[in-house]
Amino acid sequence: MKRFCIFFLLLLPLLASCTKKKSYIVYFGEHSGEKTHAEIEETHLSYLNSVKETEEEAIDSLIYSYKHSINGFAALLTPEEASKLSELEEVVTVYETKPGKYSTQTTRSWEFVGLEEGDGHSSKNRSVGERELPLKAGFGKNVIVGVMDSGVWPESKSFSDEGMGPIPKSWKGICQSGVDFNSSHCNKKIIGARYYIEGYLNYYKKLNATEDIMSPRDLDGHGTHTASTVAGRQVHDVAAYGGFASGTASGGAPSAHLAIYKACWAIPNQEKAEGNTCFEEDMLAAIDDAVKDGVHVLSMSIGTTEPIPYAEDGIAIGALHAVKNNIVVSCSAGNLGPAPGTLSNPAPWIITVGASSLDRAFLGPIVLGNGKKIVGQTATLYKLDKMHPLVYAADVAAPGVPKNESNQCLPNSLSPEKVKGKIVLCMRGLGMRVGKGMEVKRAGGAGFVLGNSPQNGNDISVDAHVLPATAVDANDAIEIINYIKSANKPTAIIAKAKTVLNYSPAPSMAAFTSRGPNVLDLNILKPDITAPGLNILAAWSRGSSPTKLWADHRIADYVIESGTSMACPHVSAVAALLRAIYPKWSSAAIRSAIMTTAWMKNNKGQSIIDPSGKIADPFQFGSGHFRPAKAADPGLVYDASYDDYIAYLCNYGYSKVGDYHCPKKATLEPTYNLNYPSVSIPKLNGTVIVKRNVTNVGAAKSVYFFTAKPPKGISIKASPSILYFDKVGQKISFTLTVRARDAHTAKKYYKDDFAFGWYTWTDSYHYVRSPVAVSLA
Repeated sequence: MKRFCIFFLLLLPLLASCTKKKSYIVYFGEHSGEKTHAEIEETHLSYLNSVKETEEEAIDSLIYSYKHSINGFAALLTPEEASKLSELEEVVTVYETKPGKYSTQTTRSWEFVGLEEGDGHSSKNRSVGERELPLKAGFGKNVIVGVMDSGVWPESKSFSDEGMGPIPKSWKGICQSGVDFNSSHCNKKIIGARYYIEGYLNYYKKLNATEDIMSPRDLDGHGTHTASTVAGRQVHDVAAYGGFASGTASGGAPSAHLAIYKACWAIPNQEKAEGNTCFEEDMLAAIDDAVKDGVHVLSMSIGTTEPIPYAEDGIAIGALHAVKNNIVVSCSAGNLGPAPGTLSNPAPWIITVGASSLDRAFLGPIVLGNGKKIVGQTATLYKLDKMHPLVYAADVAAPGVPKNESNQCLPNSLSPEKVKGKIVLCMRGLGMRVGKGMEVKRAGGAGFVLGNSPQNGNDISVDAHVLPATAVDANDAIEIINYIKSANKPTAIIAKAKTVLNYSPAPSMAAFTSRGPNVLDLNILKPDITAPGLNILAAWSRGSSPTKLWADHRIADYVIESGTSMACPHVSAVAALLRAIYPKWSSAAIRSAIMTTAWMKNNKGQSIIDPSGKIADPFQFGSGHFRPAKAADPGLVYDASYDDYIAYLCNYGYSKVGDYHCPKKATLEPTYNLNYPSVSIPKLNGTVIVKRNVTNVGAAKSVYFFTAKPPKGISIKASPSILYFDKVGQKISFTLTVRARDAHTAKKYYKDDFAFGWYTWTDSYHYVRSPVAVSLA
């Protein structure tokens, strides 16, 4: 017994080290000097050798060595080993990567924003300038857009290279072979494709071949959808499953080239409809390669479940290196709305994109037994022409289902004896929308109605359900519940749905889009912009189904999806068009052009509203709804360089950024002085002076005048208030004096909350508008 105890005690350190090993990112900043890739990896291994027992253990622990733009590595470390490395002078940060930290954020849209002429009446009043933008940009010719997502379905017609120009000579990437994917799947449209899975395999140990495959091929659909939205070719006579949204599908930059970086994978034993996962170490490797490969725009429809500090955010770190190489980085704001302070990707060097609606609806009526017709929305082919019994899910729940979940049609929550042959009203809340329909079908239901909760308001995301179905807003859901409770034998029919164009009001903000304020830095207003993200039609993977449920065996080439994931590639496409027109513009200039030309009105000429019917604000839409044609001629831009972002990080509070040691605090400035196209001032007490400068990209000789519409009780004045330009490219600095003119009045209106206003520079042709957010101390 004594010998056993001694043996066990000797094993304890070994057992502890085995159980504690986790994946860490060790980040050094930039590469210094000229080193070969072998030399860089050797250097990284030397750091691992310094904390590992043997050289073999060091080699085995290395997951990735980032060799191109990013200097760092991902490795399996114990907390003690990570701590030792973090103490080294040359190490910027060491942090643990965590599974589930990142995930993807799951056509008419281009006509609605003025990039396609289309067949609808809305095109008749479109200006020549709007139609000229894609022509002037050559539809994105010679621009390479990198898409980091779940891969691509290369056989889709949206990725045909017929009529495409040659692959740009600047391209340095590869077409990586893998399962069911080889070099023949790349062409002049998809010019490169790679996959990154080491981080995923390190955590899950293996990839289930029935859920995903080890190649750039997309078996999910999300990556195919986002890639075709940004740069898919024009494909005529397409529609979603059931014939909805029929017409021409096209990306915003149909002549741009695509580079695919698959870093998002199926979560084992989980419905794909619940989302996938993107491991940080895999994403950093993808971004590192994208910079080296020569992409011009990097589109990432990926977000986090909670705000993450810059130094522990792989997307923020990778994007900073991308921006240093003048790559425009566009990311989704996240789908955690309508709660405030839920934004993903708030770093000021990233374009952060919220989601709003289109002027297209998919009307699916339900007619109640009392003759009342309620018009919901759906992209479901099936209908019920005859009256069927109508029940409320809470009244037909299976025994033992918690009362607070009984109305939501979660898996195995319905009683087949009570549901068979009936239409079931299910409420949104927990669980997947499409999963609720599958539960009704499992229980033998004839159809179902999906009712919004008050939090969802009027915002309806449509789905291709597996049985007759429609979705209704919160008020209509309450009306249906009241009918069920009051009628002796409640019944209903679900009529055939149809696509309706020129629907109004549009745009309106999506309930799911994540909101500001930017909790990482209240001095930077986020999101930056909103774009179509509700019910977007785009290409799909034949390795998935319209609902992404295991039990759904239908196949579709084009699918309607919603999310800030769908909004992000819209802005990425416009960035590609602007890069084609202005190849020397910085990423900040392109973002500025998109932001300062945005608009806050809908197609009825009224303020954009949120799903509750209230007027939306910059914490939802940033500068407003993007207007691509206007962005091509912004007049002035707020420019910023990589060095400006380094200075920002110093001002933010970091003592070291890469190899750069920040100055002493006495010389630092408030972060609201970053030259950004918006202004945010939290806890205003008295007067604050904000610094900005603008660059003339319009007429050589021009004069701009200042106007402002500040929040109530606040004054905003510019000095100088008139800007005289003599040449293109000229920069002029100005200051904004923001003062609590009447703090008592201001607090009466918005107390501890932010209030919003605007300021504009105009030469009577260009209106360079910036949102302002202010809260009082």
